[in-house]
Amino acid sequence: MADILHSAEVDELKRLLEEGARATEERVKRFIEPTQGALSRASSKRHHIVFGRRGSGKSSLLKKVEADLTIERTPLAYIDMEAFKYHEYPDVLISVLIKTFDGFREWLLTAAITPANHTAFWKKFSLGNRPQKPVLNKEKVQSLVVEIDRCITTLNTVLHAEDEIATTHTQKSSNTSQENDDYKLNVNLGSAISASVGTSDSSNMSQTVEVQQTFVQSKINYIYRHIFDYQRIFQRMHELSGVDSFLILDDMYHIRQNDQAKVIDYFHRLAKGNHLWLKIGTIRHRTRWYIHADPPVGVKLGDDADEIDLDLTLEKFSLARKFLVKVLEGFIQDSGNITLDQIVVEDAIIRLLLASGGVARDFIGIFRKSIDVAKERGRNYRGERVTTEDVNNAAGEYDSSKREELKRDTRDEKEALEEQLNRILNFCFSPAVNANIFC
Repeated sequence: MADILHSAEVDELKRLLEEGARATEERVKRFIEPTQGALSRASSKRHHIVFGRRGSGKSSLLKKVEADLTIERTPLAYIDMEAFKYHEYPDVLISVLIKTFDGFREWLLTAAITPANHTAFWKKFSLGNRPQKPVLNKEKVQSLVVEIDRCITTLNTVLHAEDEIATTHTQKSSNTSQENDDYKLNVNLGSAISASVGTSDSSNMSQTVEVQQTFVQSKINYIYRHIFDYQRIFQRMHELSGVDSFLILDDMYHIRQNDQAKVIDYFHRLAKGNHLWLKIGTIRHRTRWYIHADPPVGVKLGDDADEIDLDLTLEKFSLARKFLVKVLEGFIQDSGNITLDQIVVEDAIIRLLLASGGVARDFIGIFRKSIDVAKERGRNYRGERVTTEDVNNAAGEYDSSKREELKRDTRDEKEALEEQLNRILNFCFSPAVNANIFC
């Protein structure tokens, strides 16, 4: 195909690549497993923390779990933790708890009772699969929804109340008593005359007792005291559906590190022994999932939960290359009648892998920019396909977006990390190092 980089198919490919930078319903339908066994493990009855850098495929994996379990009529809720990034504890915990119940409520009113022949609903989760299980009992579903609604209403009241404030409760009680004294004298003065003289004395006594109790109103104490009520909801969910429930907490690293273990700890206690399984997606170095204390807080890997590692580093070069090429070929297949080798040379694929560090989102982003670079340079000695030099130039342009991510992800460590990055750059570009390389 002549001048393929300027074709309609490549324009469509660029659009798909831009949309594919984030996990979407359409991309989930064409999900490619990053590591063998990751999907089956993430769908199993075990608590998991899914680790991976930004763009490594955490959300795509968890979205695929959500889609597959929905098709199986398995109770679940998917929570994007980024929505709570500025919430303080305990409000962040209460907010996530509300969103959790809201998510299961939505499942009960949709996937639990939607017939298998309702194709408009089920095609959102799969290219062609439909539930094999029958719908749940609607009367029992509605009863459970009413209980969940009651919890949500109460939790919203607690969320918007003031915390740790002194509250005085006054109780009054009154006692009233009545005493009556009657005296009567009867005198008989003969058969014709009789007289009766009497007196009556009545008195009322009233006593009022007032008791005042002062206590501190605490949000966290409230949800701790009601954890058994919330556990019963998941017990009822199991009785209704016949299967266990799943709670997906994606991008846990968005909430404050000091709060993460406490949030995970509460949901672990809520889930343990109550047919509920946690799947937590996060960045390893931005997450604190366990605090060694008395008692311990959070979950301990290997004991309470297992990890699923999606960080395909360059140490696993062949595995990373195979996965990323399959991802790219999926986009190309959807864009039209073109192939990968028509667009890019083999050496450029290797350079793309190195420049992206094995991260799927960066691999896709740099490739999209490489197409633009190749189109701008036009036809020259490098040919009409994307080359290694095009990838190098695109990677340089991609630097600004990665620095923005660094600022968002590192917070307090931002300045120290940027200083270390500049030292590495200065070392790599120093004349002495370059002289040694080319000697």
